Amino acid sequence: MKIKLTSVPIDDYDKALKFYTEALGFVKKRDIPLGDGARWITVVSPEEPDGTELLLEPNADYPAMKALKESLVKDGIPFAAFQVSDIQKEFERMLNLGVEFTMEPTNMGMTTAAVFDDTCGNLIQIYQITGA
Repeated sequence: MKIKLTSVPIDDYDKALKFYTEALGFVKKRDIPLGDGARWITVVSPEEPDGTELLLEPNADYPAMKALKESLVKDGIPFAAFQVSDIQKEFERMLNLGVEFTMEPTNMGMTTAAVFDDTCGNLIQIYQITGA
């Protein structure tokens, strides 16, 4: 069994695609029209272009998803997490692009983590493994 696709809920295709490619540095892998304005959009890490795809899933207004996202944000819990090799460098790069962080890089023992708003109503965590 392999993880090849996961998703993050979004509210606007173009806004999400711009953020996930320009601010986070992911690369668009697929943008397939599905009819009636629906699209299948995935992004991947430029470091692993054939790795796990992140689907930009337009279900942010689905009542159950909306309630889940609101609860996660209220409690400060990230919806997804992405590993980086140098968290301070990524934090500064993203900060310079206007990304709004809710938690600056914080030592959490085996990792250092930071949390930001992805402009689609999700908190996303970046983390660097710092311990063995």
